[in-house]
Amino acid sequence: MQKTPKGLRLQIGIFGKRNAGKSSLLNALTGQDAAIVSAVPGTTADPVEKPMELLPLGPVLLIDTAGLDDDAGFLGGLRMEKSRKILERTDLALLVSDGSWSEFEQQLAAEFRQRNIPFIAVFNKSDLHRPDPAVLEKMAAEKMETVLLSARNGSGLEDLRNAILRLAPEDFMNSAALLDGIAPAGQPVLLITPIDKEAPRGRLILPQVQTIRDALDHDAWCVVVKEDKVTAALENLKTPPALAVTDSQVFGVIGQKIPEEIPLTSFSILMARLKGDLTACARGAAAIGRLTNDSTVMIAEACSHPPIGEDIGRVKIPAWLRRNGLPDLKFRFVQGHDFPEDLSGVDLVIHCGGCMFNRREILFRILQCSRQGVPFTNYGTAIAHCFGILDRALKPFPDAWRAYREEMGRAQ
Repeated sequence: MQKTPKGLRLQIGIFGKRNAGKSSLLNALTGQDAAIVSAVPGTTADPVEKPMELLPLGPVLLIDTAGLDDDAGFLGGLRMEKSRKILERTDLALLVSDGSWSEFEQQLAAEFRQRNIPFIAVFNKSDLHRPDPAVLEKMAAEKMETVLLSARNGSGLEDLRNAILRLAPEDFMNSAALLDGIAPAGQPVLLITPIDKEAPRGRLILPQVQTIRDALDHDAWCVVVKEDKVTAALENLKTPPALAVTDSQVFGVIGQKIPEEIPLTSFSILMARLKGDLTACARGAAAIGRLTNDSTVMIAEACSHPPIGEDIGRVKIPAWLRRNGLPDLKFRFVQGHDFPEDLSGVDLVIHCGGCMFNRREILFRILQCSRQGVPFTNYGTAIAHCFGILDRALKPFPDAWRAYREEMGRAQ
């Protein structure tokens, strides 16, 4: 059975001072020695990720971080910087204290509130240091979720699990599905899945697998074909597909093969809807028409795999953009969680589908771009725009379609 991808797990960040017992808490929750525990301050240098099943909530990803009070020279600063980056993808935070509640914890709690991150104040080492009753009374008056716990003897762990269940974001507990509202029960869905060097041998890429599963969950039935078998599939189907979903790379060809009366979109556009904000991506795609040879486009890839000869982000998208009379268009490339805070000099961000990220991290990047006036789009919407087919590909999603038409109207 396949493991649940990180991007579909509730991501729980563990934050606090050095030696507050964050790593001990991670080990206690997982029942494993997932993180090194030591009395030496700064033992945790890089974030430690541990996937687990937290029933009845389901799959979660626990992320242990270095102490946010680590100002010990250059390395300490780097450790804190990495820990703060985890905030960008945290769905729920555990603010761990060794029993005290100082200005440091208050400021961190204020930052969680500012970022709209639900959090639990975890007083670890409660078998050794009981928190001040006056502090607990004040936190109760503020309706702050608190747990007294000892990672050493396990007391309070059940209380913490129950608190996590109570505070789990509603959009995770009742998350939308890829095909919500566009895949009628009992109707066929045609999925066009080219097999190229980026497809893992013997497997399909994650968005394709998720779409197949989602079609089954919607009681639709799916026909999966390569791009050269689309016409034969349509001829053999007694009932026309209620929807066709294609890989973005063959949008141009598939757009000519699928009759106009059959709704058509792409896996990447479905991912933009699921993981981010499709309306924002639609507006951002319209900005492609405003690029010049002096512009810089940043390509953001969630995966950290080495690029290959047919790489969609580093090879194909730049080629498609440059062929529109922009041979000197400049590009920057970022991978994984290394998304720059300062977007000066960037005229457009084109992001991958984000199948390995959770929705919070993608939304944070969209917000970051919006605050700095940088249009944001994703692979699927950008490619469909390049092939002149985005207007059609967005029609199953009226709000995003209208936003794209409005933005294109302003550009003319």
